[in-house]
Amino acid sequence: MVYGVLFWEFFKIGLFAIGGGMVTIPFLFDLTKKYDWFSAEELTNMIAVSQSTPGPVGVNMATYAGFQTAGIGGGIIATLGLVLPSVIIVIMVSKLLSHYKDNLWIKEIMSSIRPAVVALILLAGFELLKLSVHDLFSIIFAVAFFLLVYFLKKSPIFYIILSAVLGVLFKL
Repeated sequence: MVYGVLFWEFFKIGLFAIGGGMVTIPFLFDLTKKYDWFSAEELTNMIAVSQSTPGPVGVNMATYAGFQTAGIGGGIIATLGLVLPSVIIVIMVSKLLSHYKDNLWIKEIMSSIRPAVVALILLAGFELLKLSVHDLFSIIFAVAFFLLVYFLKKSPIFYIILSAVLGVLFKL
């Protein structure tokens, strides 16, 4: 029973998570309210692990969430549920887009989706901010990292390693 629900929930997420893995985060927060599969705090750990492991973030999070819920089978089912809509949509769109790529309606639809994707990513960032920044030290830590990222413009690997080292040092 749980496999069917896992597949369906992640299928819906995969169907509407246009714009990349970070867009799945609001949907996953919604799952924390609907089911007792994982808590919002556990979701922040899932996001951290998914960001630090190779592969697409959304797929990593689906695998992690499915595994957390129902073991190896749950990880496989959740991942398949998340990926299947994309496979179906890409096949359909590639067939249609080649025929209608110059159609004004298609151009308008594609350009109108972009602001919605930005809004979903901002919402995900805000939800993560609420869960992660909870005292003066975490506020200073977040602001410092924002400034480092903004001004230094180093590789994301640098910031992941730096934050891991600082997290261990400060026992975060």
